[in-house]
Amino acid sequence: MKTKTIFTCQNCGYQSPKWLGRCPDCNNWNCFVEEDYSVPTSKSKERTALYRDEPVLLKDVEFKEESRLKTGISELDRVLGGGIVSGSVILIGGDPGVGKSTISLQVSNQLTKQGSTVLYISGEESVQQTKLRAKRLGSHESDRLYIVNQTDLSLILEYIKKLKPDVVIVDSIQVIFDPGISSSCGSVSQVRECAGLLTQLAKTSGTSIFIIGHVTKEGTIAGPRVLEHIVDTVLYFEGDRFSIYRILRAVKNRFGSTNEIGVFEMSSQGLTEVKNPSEIFLSEKPENVTGSVVTSIFEGSRPLLVEIQSLVSRSSFGYARRRAQGFDSNRLSLLVAVLEKRIGLALEAEDIFINVAGGIKVEDPAADLAVSVAIASAFRDRLIISAAVVLGEVGLSGEIRSISQILLRINEAEKLGFKHCIIPKNNHKGIKNYKGDIEIIPVGTLSEALDIALAVPNKK
Repeated sequence: MKTKTIFTCQNCGYQSPKWLGRCPDCNNWNCFVEEDYSVPTSKSKERTALYRDEPVLLKDVEFKEESRLKTGISELDRVLGGGIVSGSVILIGGDPGVGKSTISLQVSNQLTKQGSTVLYISGEESVQQTKLRAKRLGSHESDRLYIVNQTDLSLILEYIKKLKPDVVIVDSIQVIFDPGISSSCGSVSQVRECAGLLTQLAKTSGTSIFIIGHVTKEGTIAGPRVLEHIVDTVLYFEGDRFSIYRILRAVKNRFGSTNEIGVFEMSSQGLTEVKNPSEIFLSEKPENVTGSVVTSIFEGSRPLLVEIQSLVSRSSFGYARRRAQGFDSNRLSLLVAVLEKRIGLALEAEDIFINVAGGIKVEDPAADLAVSVAIASAFRDRLIISAAVVLGEVGLSGEIRSISQILLRINEAEKLGFKHCIIPKNNHKGIKNYKGDIEIIPVGTLSEALDIALAVPNKK
């Protein structure tokens, strides 16, 4: 067997016969690692041939609508698009300690209660260590949950063919290795080939596979980007490991929407679902404080109420800083420019900081008006009218543009006891016959919105 040495980029998988300082494909520096490359053996070709299908006419393919396999965790089912599709491959990523292995064991427990067979492949922990964690989570008494500590892919494939489980969980892909490849575990070649063979097995056998992946310092899945292209669904756990709340977000989903999120709370019994995220995000909102505004954003089919916090202070450096946590910094600069040009606020020498409480990331343009009102409130040191929700997109000329799903946002605000709702004037035309208890205040310009929202006298 002929073996040669190649250099592989650990970011994108680009290969070169010699070492390079910068990758010509992804432009990252110092990311090339030396690996041994060997021509595929006859054994590996035979193993690939086991899962080979012959071409058939599309019109002859029999299709039946299959119900999805429910995980028993409604927040996870929401993100997956309604449940697990047979033969799908799901990649779960996140920082260490965020809850990837925890939710995998909880899913295993729920699936076995429904009569499904699950094979849990623990490559990083021994069987005894996994049993301790499963006992804490209450998932150690199932008769259908099999567990094995194995990192050899050839043996893993044999276990799957022997047990024929409904769901397989691989924890984690970075420690699994193919003995037919000479490079070390976690390298680009190993991750790519192992994920490819597992995906091929899932498509031919109908077994659903969960793959847990580590993340880099930048927060992306470790290994080549092709790993995300191979699988059907990519889920990311967001949230600080020292915080009790976790957000599960789909960044790719071939069988559902990528706009849905799941909210969990980490406890000693594992991850528990948060049924009303809006109430959680607003639970610590301070009273009678300037720069604090509540808005409603949409995540998939769910409206969420979040608190926008702003702090404006005189800059002590040569240039003013603009910092945003959970909000787009470029969008913040745009809104500050509109406030300066259209409203006349002298913000050029002010440091402006924006924070979305609860650790959630806001991409909905409906939060524009709330951010603008929060900045003006902090700059003018004026309170915002009590129990108010602010909605609207801000245009460059200072106009307030209409937003989508206005009724669902208003109903969510009314449900949590808010008394006033500032909305775009164009949206008000479609809900003139609204009979709720909340007061609807339509506005057409940013100036008009600030006059209404900051009508409370100066707190000093």
